[in-house]
Amino acid sequence: MTYVRAAEREEQIVAAAVRVLSSVGVPAMTLRAVATEAGIPLGTLHYVFPAKDQLLRAVMAKVIQDISSALRADMALDRGVEHAFRQGITTFWSRLVEGGIGLQIMQYELTTYSLRAEGTAGLARTQYERYVSLVTEFSEQAAQAAGERCAIGFDALGRLTLALVDGLILQYVANPDADRARRDLKHALDMVVLLADPRPVAAGRPVRSV
Repeated sequence: MTYVRAAEREEQIVAAAVRVLSSVGVPAMTLRAVATEAGIPLGTLHYVFPAKDQLLRAVMAKVIQDISSALRADMALDRGVEHAFRQGITTFWSRLVEGGIGLQIMQYELTTYSLRAEGTAGLARTQYERYVSLVTEFSEQAAQAAGERCAIGFDALGRLTLALVDGLILQYVANPDADRARRDLKHALDMVVLLADPRPVAAGRPVRSV
């Protein structure tokens, strides 16, 4: 058998797990199914991920990494907060929502599974904390780069933006009407930008939200 570095093997298994989870869902996923999808012996998978919970956490880390990449794709932070939201979230929607309904269902299933399954309750909290922090971080970085300040705190902005986008994703998953969803997403982004009200920082003032 060809030697594969530990990091590469882990990536291989996580990618296979994402495919299995997106196809059959969290409750139906087994480590054996993931091993088969990855083309490795079950014993090898158990060595890398001894428990299902460990694998699910690695899957969530991968999903969050992919969301971060999509949000930041083709984004010019120095163009400010409004650009960051419109460009980042629209690109995320195109790549990871319209292009992956199964992936979105999997994330909601991970949330409900972790809230019900013994020993995994912290996964849902970590999951949403990371979602919020992604939006908070890139909006704050855009404000810093463009010399802007917002009308509300970046953490609140992150939570409220997530609530809007999360709700639109659920509606799209239940009824995938792409045209309607894009119109609604534009209206949601209009609301977020209006709430954030990004404005240039006066000379000599620190860049911060109020």
